[in-house]
Amino acid sequence: MFVAPDPGLVRLRVSLRAVLGIGLAVAAAELAGLSLTASITGGLAALLALFTVGDPTVRGQAVTTLLLPVAGFPVLALASTLHGQPLLRAVCWLAVVFAGVYARRWGPRGHALGVFGFMMFFSTQFLHAVPGQLPELYGAVALAVAASCAVRFGLWCVERRTPPPAQPAPLTGRGLARPTTRQALQATAACGIALVVGLLLSPDRWYWAVGTAWWIFVNTASRGETLVRGFRRVIGTVAGIGVGLLVAVPLHGAPAPTAALVAVCVFGIFYTAAPSYSWMTFFVTVMAGLLYGLLGVLDPALLWLRFEETAAGALGAALGVALILPVTTHATTEAWIQRALNCVHRCTGAAALRLAGDQHADPAPLAAELELLLGRARLSLAPLVHPLSPLRARKTRARQVLDLLDSCAREVRGLASVAADPDASHDARLTAACHRVEAAVLALAPPGQPRTDKSAVPLQAPHHHPGAEAALVHLHALERALAELAAPLRSSPRAPLVSA
Repeated sequence: MFVAPDPGLVRLRVSLRAVLGIGLAVAAAELAGLSLTASITGGLAALLALFTVGDPTVRGQAVTTLLLPVAGFPVLALASTLHGQPLLRAVCWLAVVFAGVYARRWGPRGHALGVFGFMMFFSTQFLHAVPGQLPELYGAVALAVAASCAVRFGLWCVERRTPPPAQPAPLTGRGLARPTTRQALQATAACGIALVVGLLLSPDRWYWAVGTAWWIFVNTASRGETLVRGFRRVIGTVAGIGVGLLVAVPLHGAPAPTAALVAVCVFGIFYTAAPSYSWMTFFVTVMAGLLYGLLGVLDPALLWLRFEETAAGALGAALGVALILPVTTHATTEAWIQRALNCVHRCTGAAALRLAGDQHADPAPLAAELELLLGRARLSLAPLVHPLSPLRARKTRARQVLDLLDSCAREVRGLASVAADPDASHDARLTAACHRVEAAVLALAPPGQPRTDKSAVPLQAPHHHPGAEAALVHLHALERALAELAAPLRSSPRAPLVSA
């Protein structure tokens, strides 16, 4: 949590901004004379607006933020009327789950609106909101959106100075193989299982199981990723419950210290979300305990029930990905690695063009794209390198793949840096080196995959230039790393590595 890189202190600034924005939303609700239930709803709405909206442009983020009530208000109205109709309530919430996950096919905006709709249903169960409270709930959400916009797009627009990197497009497919369709079915089944088990554990707090199952499915693509995420959520919840027993229970809902600790938890949620799902879950759990203290219902038994419901949600998620259109970790990892290798190929070609004198060719954006693709590949490999993974051969293989991919990224960054040097010039040796890198990439493509177009360009003058020496060093190292990748990628996943 503390040593993870934070270039430009973006995570720090976003986290501090979240505390400011959520604090402003809650303060506005209190000054407007709204109830505690409405104030908590407003704070949650502001947290979601600042946490889930991730469009690539500031204008897109503003539009998505303003659209949040469009998704949230109907769900609030629906959920508040269904407290006395458990069967209909379950059917409606599962429909919201399916729609919320399916909406991810429309990119960051669909994802944000889907999450917001789901959490409005969740908050209604958490706060036991009823139809008579809808006007003030709507008012609190509207104030929260206004406060979020004022802080995010006016007072402290971090994204205007440091645009968020464009995320790689999701893996594609058709019909039931399409990721959003498959995950919508998996998440609905998982939440259905969690709902049933959660009701068996508690007819009053069952919704925590559904919430756990939902959040485990965010940003996962394979069975292994989902299982690891569920494990990390349980670990974070256990740690949060322990701190809740020591901190939240003795406070007895005292407003001032509770508000201060909630602010700390908000900061922790935003600051740890990217590097550590367990730490983020820890802060969410502590914050939930503090909010229960404000509502006057917190005791050790409730915290234990929170753990049981979390375990039920993790179980539902595990069964959902295991039984409904499962996708193996190997298949997902192979797809992301092939996309990363294709990016290596394109970046090498762009660097060759630039070194040949084409000023329009720029490998730097491709090098940045490669970092994102490798990040996604690392995420898909995480289940195999997890400390509790019993598959030793696969763990060794996955660690070797990660090391070699990191080497590729390092050499590509160096190559892009050299290509940007205006003193670098034509060198016939670069042509041969680029073609060898291209051949190494194509050799790693799975059988039957279409070959990518050649991008290395023949250079005209057969003379040497000192500016190209550094490029040759990076190209030779890249060629070696790609050649070494053949062993772990082309052999059986279950067989031990001969070279290991």
